[in-house]
Amino acid sequence: MEFFSSQESLTAVQWMLRAIVGFIFFLILAKLMGQRSISQVGLLDFVIVLLIGNIIAHPLSDEGLGLKGSMVTMGVILILYLMGILLSLRSPKVRKLFIPAPIPLIENGEIKYKNLKKARISVDVLLSELRKEKTEDVQKVALALWEPGGTVSFFLRSQYQPLTPSTFGAPVKPFKLPKTVIKEKRIDYKELEQLGKDEGWLLNKLSLTYHHIKLTDILLGTIDKNENLNIFLYHSSRD
Repeated sequence: MEFFSSQESLTAVQWMLRAIVGFIFFLILAKLMGQRSISQVGLLDFVIVLLIGNIIAHPLSDEGLGLKGSMVTMGVILILYLMGILLSLRSPKVRKLFIPAPIPLIENGEIKYKNLKKARISVDVLLSELRKEKTEDVQKVALALWEPGGTVSFFLRSQYQPLTPSTFGAPVKPFKLPKTVIKEKRIDYKELEQLGKDEGWLLNKLSLTYHHIKLTDILLGTIDKNENLNIFLYHSSRD
C-alpha cells in the first residue's frame, strides 16, 4: 500500500495501482453526486474527462514532475474506460450501474416528491421543464421520467394529447425528410442523384422559382416530397 503515500519515485506497477484505485474512487464519487451533476454526459465519460484532464495538467505545469507516471496512469485509465464500455454493452447489471433506470417524477398527475429528492431536482426545475414542453398543468401529465442524461420526458394523458389525422380516421401520409441539395453555395450531387435529378434540373428550378438569385447567394436549399425548392439566403432580403 506504499503507493497511497507520497514517494520520491514510483514503479510502473505502483503507478498502475494508483490509477486503478483513483478511477474506482472517482466513479464512486461521481455516482454519489447524482445524475444532475453529470447532466448530458454519461458517468464513464464524466469520469474519464476529469481524470485525464487533471492527470496531464500537473506534469505540464510542474518541471519537477516527469511524464512517465502520468502517461502510465492515463493509459491504465483509458483501458479501464474501454473495459467499462464493453462490460456495459454485454452485462445488464454493469449497464444499470453506468446507465440507471429512469426515475418517475410524475405519475397520473401526481408529483412523486421522494423521487424528486432521489433525482436531486427541485419542484421549480420540474415546473421549468413542464413550461418548456408548453404544459402548464401537472395534472395533465400521465408520466414524467427523469432520464439518465439529465432531461425530463413527458407523456400527456390521452385527453390532453394534440389532435392528429388518425384521431379523425383520416389517412396519415408518410413523413419524408426534405433533401438538402444546396449547402453553403455548393450543390450536393449525391442527393440530386438519389432524387433522380441533375444539376441542369436544379438550376432551371432555381431560375424559375427564385428570379435573380444566384447559387452563390444560397446558404441552404432543400427539395421536399413534391419537388418544391426551398432556399435560405445568407442575407434575409431577396432581390
